[in-house]
Amino acid sequence: MDFYGGAVHPSPPFNAPAARRLRVALGMLPGHVAYGLGAQYGLRISTETVVAWERGLAVPSEYELTALAGVLWCSPGELITAARTLREHRVARELAVEELARLLGLTTSAYLRMEESGRWRGNERQSAALSEVLGLTAAGFVTVSGLDEELADLLRAAVTTRWQAHVRTVAKLVPLERGLLQDVLEQLHTDYQALMVSTLSWSSTGTERAGATGDAGRAFLTQIVERFWQAAGVRGTTV
Repeated sequence: MDFYGGAVHPSPPFNAPAARRLRVALGMLPGHVAYGLGAQYGLRISTETVVAWERGLAVPSEYELTALAGVLWCSPGELITAARTLREHRVARELAVEELARLLGLTTSAYLRMEESGRWRGNERQSAALSEVLGLTAAGFVTVSGLDEELADLLRAAVTTRWQAHVRTVAKLVPLERGLLQDVLEQLHTDYQALMVSTLSWSSTGTERAGATGDAGRAFLTQIVERFWQAAGVRGTTV
C-alpha cells in the first residue's frame, strides 16, 4: 500500500544517464549522494543502490526521486524521461496529490481515482486548470487523458472515409478551434487518399513498387496521431 492507502504505484520513468551526469557535474561521488539522501531526507540508501540507479538496474520510488533531485540540486523533472501520464507530470512538477487536487477543484480521492486509472474525467474548467498547472499542450492533454488510442481510431476513420462526418467526435477529444480542426482533417484525408491513388496507378507498373506504397499507407495510418498534431502545429506534451 502507498501513503494514500491505494495500491503501490510503479516508479516514475527514471532518467539514469541524467542522474549520473548531474552528479558528476557537481563533483560528487555515489557515496556523497547516498550520504545526502540520509542526512537531508532520512533515507537509508546505500552507495550500491545509487550506482544501480545510475546504471538503470534499479529505479527510485517517487519520494526517493524527489529526494535525489534535492541532493543533485535539480528538479524532479530533470530526472524523468518524457512524462506521459498524469502521475509522471505531477511528479515532474513537484506537486503533491492533495495540492494538485486542490488546484483543480477536486477532492484528493476523486483526483487519485483518475490518476490511478490513467483516464482524466474532469469538466471543462478543471481540464483548463490541469493544462495550465501541468503546462500541457493540446497533444499532452489528450495523452494524459488516456485518449490517444481513441483519437487514433477516429482519425483513421476520418482519412479512410468522409472526414466531415468525424469533425464533431474528434472535437470532443481535442482542445482545438473548430476551423483549425476541419483544416487538419481535410489535409490528412487528402494526403492519405493521394497516397492510395498512387498505389493504384503504380500497380500496373510493378508489384514491388506498389507493395512499397502499400506499406507507406499502413505506416501513414500507424503514425496518424503524430501526423495530426504536426499538421495542427502542436509539438510535444508540454508548453
